[in-house]
Amino acid sequence: MLHQHVINPVWYSAPACLAADPVAPEEGAQQMEDFFYHLPVLRREVLELLKPKQNLLILDATCGGGGHTEAFLRSGADVLALDQDPDAVQHISERLAHFGRRIIVRQANFRHADRVLQELGIRSIGGALLDLGVSSRQLENAERGFSFIRNGPLDMRMDPRTSLTAATIVNEYSEEELTRLFRELGEEPAARRIATLLVKMRKTSPFRETLPLARTIEKLVGRRGRQHPATQVFQALRMEVNDELGALEQGLRVLTARLEPGGRIAVITFHSLEDRIVKNFFRDHSREWLDRPEWPEPRRNPDYDLGLVTPKPVEPSEEEQRANPRSRSAKLRVAEKIK
Repeated sequence: MLHQHVINPVWYSAPACLAADPVAPEEGAQQMEDFFYHLPVLRREVLELLKPKQNLLILDATCGGGGHTEAFLRSGADVLALDQDPDAVQHISERLAHFGRRIIVRQANFRHADRVLQELGIRSIGGALLDLGVSSRQLENAERGFSFIRNGPLDMRMDPRTSLTAATIVNEYSEEELTRLFRELGEEPAARRIATLLVKMRKTSPFRETLPLARTIEKLVGRRGRQHPATQVFQALRMEVNDELGALEQGLRVLTARLEPGGRIAVITFHSLEDRIVKNFFRDHSREWLDRPEWPEPRRNPDYDLGLVTPKPVEPSEEEQRANPRSRSAKLRVAEKIK
């Protein structure tokens, strides 16, 4: 008797207003520059599935460069934009200021969205987007420490107010902890060898900057095709520094609880562990009945409050992948609040 409620997605063209809003030439040029700088992933698909419209409040929980936020606003929706990165908050506040009171921007991790909504007196939201991972702005700013091709401090904090940095992890975690980290979060085949070498080298020369770490890894494992050999280690460090999996698990619960009936939550992931968390959460919340061999009859699922809009993840088109290589690993899942 196990089953899950599946909602068929409705596909339609992006609203014409996305291209029709009149702007001053200087403003339009700046917006175009910012748009291509950010390249919001799966923008068309997100619009088609979240269905932004007038009088709908969408919570963009990871506003980043503002690409998705701007698309929602141009579609007529109002937006509460959150980001834990103060640089992103300042950037989007300035770039989208011309939308006036239709946008509210706050610095916060989406796991704390409840607190922000309470402070603003907002009881429910009409939709939510989580675009996970690191933004183009963060990658291209060497001072943030996310890049393995530009030298900078080994930091990787999305919120500078937190204390844990990548340097602390590399220089203080045990060999076993580093191995687990690189293997589980980075899915790095050479996790043990890299951890052993880092522990040995840090005894005489602690790692403080990104390039020395990246070059050490590259020298150890060599080149493997087009991907930089330090990619997976840097990914693991970033995810650990920012507790990204823990934030995702908490954020999914918080945002789903705040959705009004018919409201949709969309999540874009770039990592198999993230996608698995989202997949399992949507599955567990879309099963109306639970059944076990030892039970005399099925039981109502107390967590049943979602219907699946995308039974399988939506992935970028070949055209988008060519235009934006960072989109290649993206997966979009969407669910709708049913009660």
